[in-house]
Amino acid sequence: MLAAACVSGLVLVGCWREPIVLRRQVSTEAAGTRRRARVAYAPMPEHLVDGLRRFKRDVFPAYAEHYRRLVAEGQQPTTLFLGCADSRVVPDLLTNTAPGELFVLRNVGNLVPPFEPEQSYHGVAAGIEFGVAVLRVKDLVVCGHSHCGAVRALYSPATIAANAATPHIDRWLDLARPAQIPGPSSPESLRRTEQRSIVLQLERLLTYPIVRERVESGELCLHGWYYLIEDGSVLALDAGTGRFEPLGH
Repeated sequence: MLAAACVSGLVLVGCWREPIVLRRQVSTEAAGTRRRARVAYAPMPEHLVDGLRRFKRDVFPAYAEHYRRLVAEGQQPTTLFLGCADSRVVPDLLTNTAPGELFVLRNVGNLVPPFEPEQSYHGVAAGIEFGVAVLRVKDLVVCGHSHCGAVRALYSPATIAANAATPHIDRWLDLARPAQIPGPSSPESLRRTEQRSIVLQLERLLTYPIVRERVESGELCLHGWYYLIEDGSVLALDAGTGRFEPLGH
């Protein structure tokens, strides 16, 4: 089964269970010539394809009417879930929510850059603005978790900085460094840093004018969650005590 499509100068050629080839015409101004770059990709993992089949066959029928309503009425989530991209954190599974209930924004370390007024490529900021200003969510959750690789990397900065293949990670982790505890890492210091980082990101959210405006008007509530992967429990930040207390018990 062969399919081909051309999008913005890209020629995509896909063959079922065969390598996918991406070909692009690349302009070389210095030489005044054009060359063709060819990149080959491995076949799609079969377990993912099987998952798609099972979704279409077993899961979608139960939600078909719900999805049609979401298409007709548009999404109206009440919560923006800002979490880590860690594959062990699954927001919909964790909160037992249906499609359309959460607006999910994920990145390495569940970090929030401070608001910057210039118009550049700010993916996290765009997600925050869309959720708060456009979708007008009522709750915004920053969810960190135990055994976070981003936090662990704070305690071995030379490893990240020396890796030429990860030029953006070291700079990105600056957003979590103020939460770091002096001294070597330990299970206790890592856990404290993970929780301190959640508080730091909540503080940064208030640098966004639309977030501060809606919080001060009572239209938006900010929440800090700490998910313990090993036992499935969630601790919530108590703004009065500054401690993380069990949630959902």
